[in-house]
Amino acid sequence: MSGYNKIAFLGTGLMGEPMCHNLLEAGLPLTVWNRSLAKAEPLSKRGAVVAVTPQSAVAGADVVITMLSDGPAVSAVMFDQDTTDSIREGATHIDMGSIGADEAINHAKRHAEQGVHYLDAPVSGGTRGAAAGELAIMAGGDASTFSAMQPVFTPLGQATHVGPSGCGQLAKLANQVIVAITIGAVSEAFILAGGGGADRAKIREALQGGFASSRILTEHGQRMVERTFEPGGPAKFQVKDLQNALKTADQLGLDLPITKLIHKLFDGMVNSGKADMDHSGLLTHLEELNNISFT
Repeated sequence: MSGYNKIAFLGTGLMGEPMCHNLLEAGLPLTVWNRSLAKAEPLSKRGAVVAVTPQSAVAGADVVITMLSDGPAVSAVMFDQDTTDSIREGATHIDMGSIGADEAINHAKRHAEQGVHYLDAPVSGGTRGAAAGELAIMAGGDASTFSAMQPVFTPLGQATHVGPSGCGQLAKLANQVIVAITIGAVSEAFILAGGGGADRAKIREALQGGFASSRILTEHGQRMVERTFEPGGPAKFQVKDLQNALKTADQLGLDLPITKLIHKLFDGMVNSGKADMDHSGLLTHLEELNNISFT
C-alpha cells in the first residue's frame, strides 16, 4: 500500500507525462488531467484515471501536483476555475512548474486560508531527467510538509528543502540563470573555436577534462555538435524563467547585467521563430548573428 488513496496530477505535457509514468511505476494511485485530454489518455493504459475536469481530478485527493506552463496558467486552473474549492482540507498541493517566487508565496497564503498545505517545488533535469526519475527538485514551504511528501518525490528524483514558501522558485530561477548563461558560453566557445578551424566535437571532448566541464557542455554540447534541437526545454520557457529572474531581482533591488544580456539573446531567438526549439538551439541564433550557416 502506498499510504495514499489518490494523487491528482494536473498537466501531462513534455515533463508531466514521464513524471506520471514514474509515479505509476512506484504504485501510487494517480488521477490525471490535462487541458488537451488526448495528451492524458495514454496514461490510462498504465493505470491512471483520466479526469475530464481539474475539479474532478483533485476531489478527494491526498496530494495535488501541478505541472503547468507558468504562474498565470496555475492561477487560471487553480483559482479562476475554483479548483482549489474541490481540494479537501488537509491535503497538500505541490506546484512543480516554474512560476514567480511572489506568485508561489501568494498561492501558499491562499491555500493556507483553506486548510491546504502547499509546496513550491520546481524541477530541473529536462525531459531526460523526468523520464529517468532523476530530477533535481527544489522545494520551498514548511519543513514538515516537505518531509511528509518524500514518498511522492522519491520516484521523481532528488528533493531538497531550500527554505520557506517561494524559495523553491528562487532556487529554480538561480538554476535557470546558470543554465542560460552556460548555454550561451558553450555556444560562443564553439563558434570561436570552429571559426578558427577547430572541430567542435573535439573541442567538446577536450574541454570536458578541465574547469570548463559541466553538464551543459556534456549534454547540450552534444546536441550542438549533432545539431539535434528537439525540445527538452523549449526556448520560450527559458525566456519566461529569465523574465521571472529579472523581475525578482528588480523587486529585491538587484542588478543582474549578465542575466539581462542572456535574456535579450534568448528573447531574440524566440522572436525569430524558434520559440519551440530546445534552449540549446541558442547556438543557431548566435550563428545567424555571425552569418554562419550549416547546410
